[in-house]
Amino acid sequence: MIDNDVITYLENLLPKRPKYVQDMEEIAAQNEIPIMEKTGIEVLLLLLSMQRPKKILEIGTAIGYSAIRMALKIPTVEIYTIELDEERYQQANQHIKAMDLETRIHTFHADALEISEQLKQFGPFDALFIDATKAKYTKFFQAYEPMLSDGGIIYSDNVLFKGTVARDRSELQTRRQRTLVRKLNDFNKSLYELPNYDTTIIPVGDGIAVTKRT
Repeated sequence: MIDNDVITYLENLLPKRPKYVQDMEEIAAQNEIPIMEKTGIEVLLLLLSMQRPKKILEIGTAIGYSAIRMALKIPTVEIYTIELDEERYQQANQHIKAMDLETRIHTFHADALEISEQLKQFGPFDALFIDATKAKYTKFFQAYEPMLSDGGIIYSDNVLFKGTVARDRSELQTRRQRTLVRKLNDFNKSLYELPNYDTTIIPVGDGIAVTKRT
């Protein structure tokens, strides 16, 4: 992974974000709420600005940070986003409303693996953004990949998991960690083996996999 000094240097180069976005970053840091790392989301936003999707499906809303950043970057996009945790779902709705984005960001309080049939009516989606429970990435991919539009792109965050996917599993302290890393490693390998897709993993933030339908 990138050296911490380099990360700090890159973060200091980033353009100033709206105050409300910065406030959300502070809230996430203070409450240990997982949101995309600053350098990681800038890469994602750049890729999306080049792709110009009309519809994005996000798995893992958290407090709405990524959805808001994507909506601000692409003023014409509609985002459909799913969150399992009730408290974070409510927080996300508050933030989305405060930014006057509720007409373009549509939130769903549900288990993403149980709501796929309902989400079909809003597809196809030009981009799928996976940023939820890492152990379920393969299942999320299998459930929603069929809803991707021709030439669509799937973005998966946290695929390097602080570099643990590259370590010997004997170095991991708990069985849960070893199981999680094994599942995430299997997911990463499967992306590169998919027919009719091209994949690359960008080692920025916590690792972003970009998988494009050919």
